[in-house]
Amino acid sequence: MHHYQFCPHCGGKLHNATQGRNIRFDCTRCGRPLYENSKPCAGAVVLRDGRVLLSRRAVEPMKDYWDIPGGFLEAGEDPEAGAVRELLEESGLSVQPRGMLGMFIDRYGDGDDSIYTLNIYFVADASEGEPRPQDDVAELRWFGPDELPENLAFAHLHLVLDRWRAGLAREN
Repeated sequence: MHHYQFCPHCGGKLHNATQGRNIRFDCTRCGRPLYENSKPCAGAVVLRDGRVLLSRRAVEPMKDYWDIPGGFLEAGEDPEAGAVRELLEESGLSVQPRGMLGMFIDRYGDGDDSIYTLNIYFVADASEGEPRPQDDVAELRWFGPDELPENLAFAHLHLVLDRWRAGLAREN
């Protein structure tokens, strides 16, 4: 969690006005509140032949752990467009989203440097071609619903993959 000291608007000293889970700082000069909001992220549960594409992280946090391809949204970026962009950047694959899977809150990073994230996931079909690790990805691999790795990078990924598997069970 960040501990801001100065107002980004006027440079005045900030006072911690956090109440319960609402993390907020108030400027002692101009009175503006500064909220610590969840940062928006988007990704896709990419499917091919009943398997899901996972990426092994090449960077911290959680280097060498498995993740669902995705990342932080750019300012003003539509979440679905962000998921498509991230998949192309990380795997070289063009994907076609078919709908939203869900939204999940989590933390990114450790200790005082961690931030809250709002993770928006879509279900998508992969285009032809084989994915190739790019950007901040060390490896890409397809996993069946009963072959998922245990070392997932973030706590919310278990919920995302459980929701995907529950959808498979309803289809059968």
